Amino acid sequence: MFVPLSPLEFRDRAEFLFAKKIGVIDGDRQFTYAQFSERTHRLANALRDLGVQPGDRVSFITANTHQLLEAYFGVLEAGCILNPINIRLSAQDIVYILNHSGARALFYHADFAPLVRDLRDQLETKFFVAIEGERDEYEALLANARADYLAPAIDENAIAELFYTSGTTGKPKGAAITHRALYLHAFNVALGMRFSDEDVVLHIVPLFHVNGWGTPQFVTMVGGTHVMLRKVDPGLILDAIQRHRVTRLFGVPTVFNLLLAHPGFEKYDLSSLRVINLGGAPSSPTLVRAIQDRFKCNCFVGYGLTETTPILTSAWHKHHLAGEAREQKIMRESKTGYPLPGIRLRVVNSEGADVAHNGADIGEIVIQSNTVMEGYYRDPDATAHALRDGWFHTGDMAVMDDEGYVLIVDRSKDIIISGGENISSVEIENCLYAHPKIFECAVVAVPDEKWGEVAKAIVVLKPGEHTTAEEIIAHCRAQIAHFKAPKSVEFRDALPKGGTGKILKANLRQEFWRGRDKRVN
Repeated sequence: MFVPLSPLEFRDRAEFLFAKKIGVIDGDRQFTYAQFSERTHRLANALRDLGVQPGDRVSFITANTHQLLEAYFGVLEAGCILNPINIRLSAQDIVYILNHSGARALFYHADFAPLVRDLRDQLETKFFVAIEGERDEYEALLANARADYLAPAIDENAIAELFYTSGTTGKPKGAAITHRALYLHAFNVALGMRFSDEDVVLHIVPLFHVNGWGTPQFVTMVGGTHVMLRKVDPGLILDAIQRHRVTRLFGVPTVFNLLLAHPGFEKYDLSSLRVINLGGAPSSPTLVRAIQDRFKCNCFVGYGLTETTPILTSAWHKHHLAGEAREQKIMRESKTGYPLPGIRLRVVNSEGADVAHNGADIGEIVIQSNTVMEGYYRDPDATAHALRDGWFHTGDMAVMDDEGYVLIVDRSKDIIISGGENISSVEIENCLYAHPKIFECAVVAVPDEKWGEVAKAIVVLKPGEHTTAEEIIAHCRAQIAHFKAPKSVEFRDALPKGGTGKILKANLRQEFWRGRDKRVN
């Protein structure tokens, strides 16, 4: 028997098995899975009533709201393609994405009404629907739409979701993700990361961002509870964990630095937490240890990409390694991790041969999986460059140990090549994070007349702390080779960050390479 694979099956399963359970919490609003499912049916029928056709792209501009979560199923039920847009992108990038994707309808939260009003004349989009605010057109559409389920004809290889990269190296590229990829990704994650209906997931990572959009499927599939977070604020996060008995958190390292530094941290009951998963940027062993000590729960790193649906690896500690000393265990849990079921991962040199699994030889991570994108939407050249010889080339440089744990040492563009030596900015950053006075840091390559380029550390100190560049450089030289240590240190009050809180190293690097031929992106 052949049954087409689609994430719509997960919503139907949740409605059947967990109909009376609260499945979605968004502030003061709560929905059982039966109510949530009915709302997705109404959304699908509302799209049909508008005149949106199967295959049309439907875009959303909103923070983490229950309406966006509904779109992950309702838009697909209408036979359309969902396109959540990163709200932190520039206005012109948003215009480009909407027009490049050919978005037929745009749903936008009232908070972004001024933005949409300013852009509207530049868009080819036909339908505009406001969410919440004085004119809640979204709720009006759902109220007037039928609640019956008109199951679409599913082609599992058809595009279901379209996610655009942030465009740091040019125009944003749209990763086309199929029904089949989304379906299999959910199984990979649920099995590899051990999710169940007991899990309550607080959506810290925006659902329009890598590592955010995989959660609607696998949390719903197992009957877990979604808790929406509209604003990344330490107090709101800690309060939500306590109030809703959250069991799982995904987030970038900077968010957890903020949580650990929050002055009211100790007053919250965080005992429900079982797992914290770090991703989106390299994490230091110092941070993993601090999270385990303060949150009293398991913490490890994971890894994924826009083009891979997204999650590829998890650094969950293997059971047969349980006898390792704690420091060795933390070192493993702070690595990029080993591949989830369903993922074939290799680390290859420039000739395409596997590097030795010795934790030292550096190569590029390449991926083969049913969860890899169909390709970049309407961009055959970029697709051909990324998908070569049956493998997706990530551009992430890494080493692999004898247990299959991968450690990303840098993005290919972030490797510092100083006097012919390859230096990992991540290795230096991990060293810096071990300094007791440093709150945040980033290491980038800057021009140097003698060596071509050298490492520069840009540092934010913890409140009330003081130190010198010389002391920080000495700290690094005591732990890593002298040629790897930063040659200069600059202190700042804050570092530039993207929508998830990830530090934007490309923006920092631009400051030092502007007007030169390299290292701008």
